[in-house]
Amino acid sequence: MPLGTSAKAAAFTESVIRGMTQLCTQYGGVNLAQGFPDFPAPQAVKEAAKRAIDEDFNQYSITWGAPLLRQAIAEKARAFNRIPCDPDVNVTVTCGSTEAMMATLLGLINPADEVVILEPFYENYGPDVIVSGAKPVYVPLREPDFRFDPAELRRAFGPRTKAIVLNTPHNPTGRVFDTDELDEIASLCLEFDCYCITDEIYEHIVYDGHTHVSIASLPGMAERTVTISGFSKTFSVTGWRVAYAIAPPSVTSAIRKMHDFLTVGAPHPLQIAGIAALGLGDAYYESLRTQYERRRDVLLEALRGAGFRCYEPEGAYYIMTDTRGFDRGDDVAFAQFLVREVGVAAVPGSSFYRKGDAGRHQVRFTFCKADQTLAEAGRRLVHLSNRLRGTRR
Repeated sequence: MPLGTSAKAAAFTESVIRGMTQLCTQYGGVNLAQGFPDFPAPQAVKEAAKRAIDEDFNQYSITWGAPLLRQAIAEKARAFNRIPCDPDVNVTVTCGSTEAMMATLLGLINPADEVVILEPFYENYGPDVIVSGAKPVYVPLREPDFRFDPAELRRAFGPRTKAIVLNTPHNPTGRVFDTDELDEIASLCLEFDCYCITDEIYEHIVYDGHTHVSIASLPGMAERTVTISGFSKTFSVTGWRVAYAIAPPSVTSAIRKMHDFLTVGAPHPLQIAGIAALGLGDAYYESLRTQYERRRDVLLEALRGAGFRCYEPEGAYYIMTDTRGFDRGDDVAFAQFLVREVGVAAVPGSSFYRKGDAGRHQVRFTFCKADQTLAEAGRRLVHLSNRLRGTRR
């Protein structure tokens, strides 16, 4: 038998988002593609990490998380998410929310299971489901408000449905799912006896009076929901890779087994620093929302001024745009033109869909950047607008 790679590896591509970052570096562009802040993390959190290293929290922690961090996560989950949570039986600390999702799927999925995914979706979800051995079943979130059709969602559920993947606030669209939508999803999970795996990594980043609601707080859902969140987005430490999954006891046991053999454990000193992060208090979260709302409005103005049609986000820190006002090909060609000729990197919209023809007139920008970065991007986008006006004369 000739040497070769797995069918799973052939079923998806490398990350388009990380690929755009590499292209941005090559052309010296402003990176509004990958969602990492280019401003400092909170000083108190950084100091806590330094102290933890100096105090020799440098060896393995308990595989599923340092006890004091799990206790802090459980307290936060009860107070903010309204989820019943015991640190010893419900919480697993992981190497980022990406690993939390993968460990959860591996712990739940059997061959021939189906997993419902709302699209557009964060690019990891499709490959994660495939790697876990399930069949993904996609349900569209339709423009312009990116809501699902309840009838379409119902048709996606069936006897083989094991779970639905939910992401709210949503990447890439910025939707914050409301209680009516969450009730609809919850009722289907209860009716079809399946799980909800919910990625809530942007839970503290919401705008314009929108409120984040954890689906596990709804009646009957704590027993069938895995709630995933972490520290990277809220505390601007995307490189730390510290996150967690909150799940019913039997599911927690399965997640911990997978987590143990995937990564052994998250970085111990950074787990200890996470305790300090969770102790920053409500004033920090309010400032976070205010600063991101301001950055959102700055980038919205720049993008609209350059000719983009923007879908205004309700949460998270991304702006999806429509590029049909530009005569520059599909989303991939446009994104490559934008970084090469204008010097601003964005993500082609098709990377958030299962098929390349979907999203072909969309690109996603991020605004988790310093003021000077957004200002420079705005200056470059003016050149795009001027250039296009010149070609249309």
